[in-house]
Amino acid sequence: MSERIQKIIAARGVTSRRKAEELILAGRVTCNGKVCVLGDVADPATDKIMLDGKLLPSRQPNTYIMLNKPRGYVTTLSDEKGRKNAAQLVEACGVRVYPVGRLDMDSEGLLLFTNDGDLAQKMMHPSHEVKKTYVAKVTGFTKDGLRRLGEPMHLDGYPLRIPQVEILGKEPGSSGLTCLQITIHEGRNRQVRRMCAIAGMQVKRLTRVAEGSLTLSDLAPGQWRYLTDEEVRAIKE
Repeated sequence: MSERIQKIIAARGVTSRRKAEELILAGRVTCNGKVCVLGDVADPATDKIMLDGKLLPSRQPNTYIMLNKPRGYVTTLSDEKGRKNAAQLVEACGVRVYPVGRLDMDSEGLLLFTNDGDLAQKMMHPSHEVKKTYVAKVTGFTKDGLRRLGEPMHLDGYPLRIPQVEILGKEPGSSGLTCLQITIHEGRNRQVRRMCAIAGMQVKRLTRVAEGSLTLSDLAPGQWRYLTDEEVRAIKE
């Protein structure tokens, strides 16, 4: 069955679909000896697809991983500043996988990795509105700020769905931090931090604890595990 060539490249674990498009635009991909252009399709079972003159590797099995990303790690697959990369924490799985969405360097918690491009696209596409739940420890909490969080907001010119916000209580000790549980339906850059800033609060610590039907549970920071078959079925639905 014919598929777009960038999708075939991503399915073979070479790189992400977006990067595969860049490889095609650079003229580095051929199919049956002909240089490919964006929009070309091929049958991976019968056509000879090559990158830089080398055949693509055989298809890897679909792999689904949940990582508890610690703070201090970026989620881009390459970083010009040489910072620690979350992908390094899941290398032991033996398959080239990619993060589904992002958590900024100062945030932590649930981060999915997969080589299933179709699932990743589905989970990240705004039309599917996959819920993401965070625990935010903030300063500057007020009742007025809480009210502001429950009102319509715009980020980058786009309207946001009103989040679900629950007060979890005060942080023990004299830190003055208030713990909030915030569930959003989008995934704009640093969205929770920016929403809280609009409401007059500053996020000091941010942890993603759930995404869709998945929960972080007791997975320790820096540790990862494979999703169960049941979890995979649930997120595909």
